[in-house]
Amino acid sequence: MERLTQDGNRLLWRRQGNTVCIEPWGPDVLRVRATVNPDLRDDRYALLDAADTTPEIAITDQEGIIRNGRIAARLGAERGVLRFVRSDDGEELLGEMWRDPFRPHRQWRCVGGDSYRAEVCFAGHADERLYGLGQNTNGRLDQKGCVVDLCQRNTEVSIPLLISDRMYGLLWHCPSQGRVELSPDRTRWIAEQTHQIDYCVIGGRSYADILARYADLTGHAPMLPDWATGFWQCKLRYTSQEELLNVAREHVKTRGLPMSVIVSDFYHWTKQGEWTFDPVHWPDPDAMVRELDEMGVRLMVSVWPTVNRNAETYEEMRDRGLLLGTHAGVPPQKEMLDDGAAGQAYVQFYDPSNPAARDYIWQRVRDGYYRHGIKIYWLDADEPPIAEGHFDNLRYHAGHGTAVSNLYALWHQQAFYDGLKSEGETEIITLSRSAWAGSQRYGAALWSGDIVSSWRDLREQVHAGLNVALSGIPWWTTDIGGFFHGDPDAEWFRELVVRWFQYGTFCPLFRLHGDRVSHEPDKCGDNEVWSYGDRAYEIMKGLLLLRERLRPYIMDQMRLASETGTPPMRPVFFDFPDDAGAYEAQYEFLFGPDLLVAPVVHEGADAREVYLPAGATWTDAWTDEALPGGQTVQAEAPLERIPLYLRDGAALPIRA
Repeated sequence: MERLTQDGNRLLWRRQGNTVCIEPWGPDVLRVRATVNPDLRDDRYALLDAADTTPEIAITDQEGIIRNGRIAARLGAERGVLRFVRSDDGEELLGEMWRDPFRPHRQWRCVGGDSYRAEVCFAGHADERLYGLGQNTNGRLDQKGCVVDLCQRNTEVSIPLLISDRMYGLLWHCPSQGRVELSPDRTRWIAEQTHQIDYCVIGGRSYADILARYADLTGHAPMLPDWATGFWQCKLRYTSQEELLNVAREHVKTRGLPMSVIVSDFYHWTKQGEWTFDPVHWPDPDAMVRELDEMGVRLMVSVWPTVNRNAETYEEMRDRGLLLGTHAGVPPQKEMLDDGAAGQAYVQFYDPSNPAARDYIWQRVRDGYYRHGIKIYWLDADEPPIAEGHFDNLRYHAGHGTAVSNLYALWHQQAFYDGLKSEGETEIITLSRSAWAGSQRYGAALWSGDIVSSWRDLREQVHAGLNVALSGIPWWTTDIGGFFHGDPDAEWFRELVVRWFQYGTFCPLFRLHGDRVSHEPDKCGDNEVWSYGDRAYEIMKGLLLLRERLRPYIMDQMRLASETGTPPMRPVFFDFPDDAGAYEAQYEFLFGPDLLVAPVVHEGADAREVYLPAGATWTDAWTDEALPGGQTVQAEAPLERIPLYLRDGAALPIRA
C-alpha cells in the first residue's frame, strides 16, 4: 500500500493505522487533520465552507507536496512529518519536530472509546515572536516563552489563533481543553480529549493578509452599528428602573453629555432562568425604553445562562434535556446569590450545544426583553464559570465537557445572533465575557472580565486587548477603572480611573463599568463621570466629547474590520513590520492607521517614553510639533493629557 496518495484536492498519508489529510481551505490556507481512528471527521466548529481552490499536488518516493497560494506543505513519506513553507521561495515557516521513535511529532493516548489525549510538536525558533491566543492575564504581548492554557475562565479567553512574525497563522481547530507550550526550542499543542488533531495554517506577506484569510476562514464580523461607537454607561448595579433613568437624565439632559448605551446589570430579573424583569423594581420596561430612546440612548440588559432550580422554567428545561448534565454527582453546577432566594441558590447552566436549547432561550428572551424594544444583550458568565472548574464532569448534547466546553460562548452567541436575525434585526451586537474562534461572525464583542482596579491590571489590559485584536475579534472593551475595589472617594483611584478613561476612549468600544465601593449600607457605589470629583469630571467630559468627534473615523476603521479583518486597535508593528523598534514599543498602539495612542499606565507619572515608528512623520496632537519616526521621545503627560500622535499630517479632530 502506498503511504502517500492524492484524493481529489487532498494529500493523504497512511501508515499503521495513522491517517494525515492536508487540503486547501480557501486561498493561502491548508487544513490538516490527523487521527488514529478509522475515519476522519469534518467538524466545523469555527470553519466556514471552504472557498474553491485548486492546489498543486506532487508525490515522489520521499514526500508529497501540496501548494495552495502562498502556503505549501511537504509531507514526508516515511514518518509523515509535516513542514510548511512559502510557496514562492520554499523558506520554512513551521515544521513538525521529529527526534526519535520515543518522542514522535504526534502523540496519542486513549482516554476512552475513540477519544484521545493528542499532541503535536513543532520545532521552535528562539527569535520568533508569537501573538494572539485570545485574552490572557500574563501581561505579555509576545507570548513566546509562555505556557497558555486552552480553557475559558473569567478574564482569560481562549481563542486558539497564533500569529507569528515569520508571517504565518495557525488556528488550532480542537475545542478541547488543553494548552500550548511556546518554549524557545519547540511549540507543542495539547488537546486533552479529541477524536483527531485538526488545525489550519495560513500564509501571508503581512499581518493584515493573515487576519484577512482568517476572517474568510471563520467569518467576518458584521458592520458595527454606528451608535455602538459612542459611550456606554454601566455599573454594578442599577437596582431599579427609576435609578437607571435618573442617571440617564442627569447625564444627557442635565449635563448635555453624549451617551449611546446604558446597562441594566444582573439581578434585575425574577429568578435566574426566567429571563424577565422583576416587576417590583422594573415596573414598566416599555416606558423606560421609550424615555431612553427619546434621549438617544439604548438599553442593554445582562442575560446569564444559568437556571435556578426554583425557576418556573427549570422542570421543562430539565425534562427536555436543555440543561447541562453531569457525569457524576448532583446536577447543580454552581452556587450563587439570586433574587428571591434566601441565601445562596443552586443553578445549572443551559446547554447551548443543543439547537433546541438555543431556540428556547431566545424565545424566553424575546418574550422577556425583546418585546419591550430591547435589542442589545450582555452575555455575562458564558465561559461558563462552573464550580471549581470541573469541566470534565459536564455532559453536553454535543459531547464530553473536556472535549467541547471551550465552545460554550460561541454557541451561546449564535443563539442570540440567530434569534435577532429571525426577528429581522440587522444591527446585531452582544457583549460577552468569553469567545472562541468564529465568535466575531455572530456580532460578539468581548470584554476583559472581572479585573481588579489596579495599575497592574490597567497595564495588562493594553496587551490583552492587542492580542485579542490579533485573534480575529475586532470589537473589544474593558471595565474602565477595573471591576473590583475601586473607591470613588480615594485619590489614588481617581487618578487611576482618569488614566483608564483616557485609554478607554481609544478602545474599539468605550464603556465605564465597575463594582464601586460604597460608604452607605446596602448601596452600590456610584460610577458616573461626575462621581470622582470636579477635576476628574472635567477631564472625562472632554474625553467624551473627543470620542464623539472621532466617531466618523472610528466607523471607517470598523468598516475596514468588517470587510478585511484588520482590527481598529492594533500593535504598532502591525503597520510597521520591518521596524525592529516597533516590536519593542511598550504600552502603545495604533487606533486605525493615523493615530498613535500612548496611555499612561503608571501611578503618579506626568511623562512617559513613546516610540515613534520609522517610515512616517508623527505630529504631537496637543502641541503640533512634527517629529521624524524611528526614535523614542519623552512625552509630557499631565493628568489632563494622554500622549497622542498623528501620522503623516493626518487631520483628526483631537482638539475641539
